[in-house]
Amino acid sequence: MNDLAPLLTPEGRALLDEVRDTDPAQELAVATRLRREHPAELVSAALGQARLRQRAAVKFGAEDASRMFFTPNGVEQSTRASVAAYRARRMADLGITSVADLCCGIGGDAIALARAGIRVLAVDRDPQTAAAARANADALGLTGLVEVREADVTEVDTAGFDAVFVDPARRGGRGRIFDPEAYSPPLSWAVSAARRAPRAAALKIAPGIPHEAVPEDAEAEWISDGGDVKEAVLWFGTEPGAVRATLLPGPRTLLSRGLPDPAVRRPGRYLYEPDGAVIRAHLVAEVADRVGGGLLDATIAYVTADTLHPTPYATAYEITDHLPFNVKKLKALLRERRVGTLTVKKRGSAVEPEELRRKVKPQGPHAATVFLTRVAGAPAMLIGHPARA
Repeated sequence: MNDLAPLLTPEGRALLDEVRDTDPAQELAVATRLRREHPAELVSAALGQARLRQRAAVKFGAEDASRMFFTPNGVEQSTRASVAAYRARRMADLGITSVADLCCGIGGDAIALARAGIRVLAVDRDPQTAAAARANADALGLTGLVEVREADVTEVDTAGFDAVFVDPARRGGRGRIFDPEAYSPPLSWAVSAARRAPRAAALKIAPGIPHEAVPEDAEAEWISDGGDVKEAVLWFGTEPGAVRATLLPGPRTLLSRGLPDPAVRRPGRYLYEPDGAVIRAHLVAEVADRVGGGLLDATIAYVTADTLHPTPYATAYEITDHLPFNVKKLKALLRERRVGTLTVKKRGSAVEPEELRRKVKPQGPHAATVFLTRVAGAPAMLIGHPARA
């Protein structure tokens, strides 16, 4: 799909409604039938857009996705609606009334900002992407708050806006880009743009950014949604030097208190697996402090404790067995316990979960979780199940 314009015509919109729920397995038959009454190019575009909308429902919800317009890259790279809504609420709570959304993509963040009552200038240099953002603002009734401009973001004057939001492209022709200076535009440019903002700014970056790359005058926030780490954000004009992990839904936010690394200790009755955003934000010490625990190993983010202290920032497991790593012993134990459903988690182990399942061949009515990890440097297996409060 190279041009959205035909899909925005009355014929195109009617065709989109007709193919909305098309089963991918039936596409050929549907296309053959529709091409008797419509141009082949329009039919192909409508079916392609229907596929993109079905994929986008995971990020945007079925209701919005069924009305929006997407490009393949737009579906892949756009912000999940729940994350965009959280960030927009933070902006609104800061008293922000206008935002220049630079590198807006298909408009996911612009939509969230507008729904929070914020006026948005959404900018993208790609014609098709900008067209999709414009079509989405119209489809969702937000044209009064969202202006879409096709332009190079480095040439846009943002002086008339309270804040800027920058989402640099982090994918290139060879896939994901890990060097922040290879982003488009580079992170250094985005930081300069953020520092010029009158009130505040937010820069969306990859969650794997090294902590030493975070500017001293920025707040760093790692965000997870449903346990999956989605992104990191550098905030300017908020709390310079602050580090936080935010978990959605909620939101629940854990702030760094600058605690030292927890001590390594023997395995206790409970193992805590911190949320990925907590780990990325280097806040495992804060979790250990909350549950009165220590680390199984100095280099691994598993916390162990003798008592159960439920926390939203980590999943707790009750440990029934602690063994040196030995597949034969694990197989015998699982057979004795009649474990047929085996969840395998690992940190600090080269063994792949599927490989282990093939070797132990779990059978039976019961379930268990095995952690492949290190305890004080030695390969180990910890067997247990999710803790019940």
